Formats: sequence, structure tokens, C-alpha cells
Amino acid sequence: MAFVSTKKLFEKAYREQYAVGAFNINDMEIIQGVTEAIAEEKAPVILQVSAGARKYARQEYLLHLVRAAMECTGIDCVLHLDHGEDFEICKACVDGGFTSVMIDGSKYPFEENIALTKKVAEYAHSKGVPVEAELGKLAGVEDNVSVADKDAIYTDPAQAEEFVKRTGCDSLAVAIGTSHGAYKFKGEPKLDFERLEKIKKLLPGFPLVLHGASSAPADLVKVCNDYGGNIPGARGVPEEMISQATKMGVCKVNIDTDLRLAMTGAIRKVFAESPGEFDPRKYLGPARDAIKQVVKRKIKFLGCAGKA
Repeated sequence: MAFVSTKKLFEKAYREQYAVGAFNINDMEIIQGVTEAIAEEKAPVILQVSAGARKYARQEYLLHLVRAAMECTGIDCVLHLDHGEDFEICKACVDGGFTSVMIDGSKYPFEENIALTKKVAEYAHSKGVPVEAELGKLAGVEDNVSVADKDAIYTDPAQAEEFVKRTGCDSLAVAIGTSHGAYKFKGEPKLDFERLEKIKKLLPGFPLVLHGASSAPADLVKVCNDYGGNIPGARGVPEEMISQATKMGVCKVNIDTDLRLAMTGAIRKVFAESPGEFDPRKYLGPARDAIKQVVKRKIKFLGCAGKA
């Protein structure tokens, strides 16, 4: 039971062509659901904390909850900062015990993104912590990340090669058509696999990351809507596309929206069927179970079962 780095996890994932699930955590039930599924499937895992999660639950609480989950399940895990917006946040997480951090400078011009990422990488590396960066802009909304469709920019393969060499980052989140949130596609789902292949060829052996990769499964959306929700037309990344990406250098896949859908649907169902219920354990317990089942499902498509 230990906090581990992404370095060896990604080396194995790249070599064996699977991806590690990176699940966003916000509270005890999510942490329990994710880690119980991981333990049963014997899969590697990245538990990641966004700016919104740090604000909601506090970094210190989440750190201790994750440690408790590791003790109860016997798993190792990566504790990762998702979408760190500046050097100070990344430094605080490195100093606070995180074993991986992401600096998201994608909102800045290319040279500014390079300078910020390099600064974070130099500090994190001095403490033995790997750094994820982002090049390109994903559309959609997630916590404090908001990008309009018109402002989304796909990752340029040539720039990606230069970016990695100049910053020293350890993994790179690329934009190939995924987006944050539950409404990823207005028409048929499509990812730019040709672009992904070019990036892989220019950066052989280098781990790539997919953000905004939840699938918004129809069955999860249906449960939410059947029990009073209003989530019409939600469409995510088909799971077979995620499986294809794992064969093309993608070693980390971020999953947040699907956890939210599962949790919300389970809670709505309890409230609808038992309107007199007011014991939080009676609705948060089913929510935890729903999250566990979603994680097990994702592990299968990522191909990482039994890889821990």
C-alpha cells in the first residue's frame, strides 16, 4: 500500500497497449467506490483531484481519505492534481504529498505555456514528482475549466514534439476531439485518430493523455432522466474509441462525468422511490455501489484489469 508515481505505470501501459483510468474524486463515497472496484479488478489507478475538489473537500481531507481507502483495500495508487492552473497550486500539491501533478497552461500562447510548464516540471522533478501538461484546448465545462466550442483547438503534432522537448514534461494531454462534460458531440462521435497517430510517431514511447473521455452511457443518463433529471441529448466518447486510443500511445484516460451520472442517478432513484427517506446512508450507499460498477466497466474498456 503506497502512493506511487506514474512513470512505471505508463511505461508498462505503453508497452502492453492499455491505459490507466484516472478517476476524479470529491468525497468519501466516490473514493470508496473507485478503490473497491480497483482492488477487485487488480488494476492500476490514478485518483485525481481538481481545483473544484480541493475547494469543496480540502486537499487535507482527500489525502487522508485516500490513505484510508488504500489501507482498507490494499491497493497502491497515484494521487494526481488535475488541471493545476498555476505554479503555486502545483507546488502546494507536490509539497503536500501528491505523486503526480498536471499544469494546464493550454489557455496561454505557446511560449507562455512552455515557460510555465517548464517551471513546474523543474520544481516537481526536484522532488521526484512527474508532470502532465496540456497542449491544445478541449471544449466543454469541468469545474473551473470552460472553453467554448469555437475556441477549441486540436493539438498540432509538430508543436507537441517541440513542447515536450523544451518543457521536460512527463506526459501530455492532447486535444483530438474529446471535450469536458456530458455533451461532447452534436453529431456522430468522431476522434481524430490520424492526428493522434502523427503525435505518437513524433513522440515514440511518450505517454499521451485523453481528457474529457467519459462516455455518458445511455443507461446512466436514462436513470437520471427517469427519476426526475433533465439531461437530454447527452453524448460521450464511445467506449470502443477509447479502446482504440489505448493502442495509439494513450496511457491515461480521465473519467469524471460518468461517475457524476452514476452517483446522481442512484440518488435520484432512492428519492423517487422512497420520498420519505432522509438517512444519507440510504442514498449515498447505492451511489457508492453505482460508482463501483461504472469503474469496473471502464477498466474492461481500458484493458487494465489484472495489470496492477
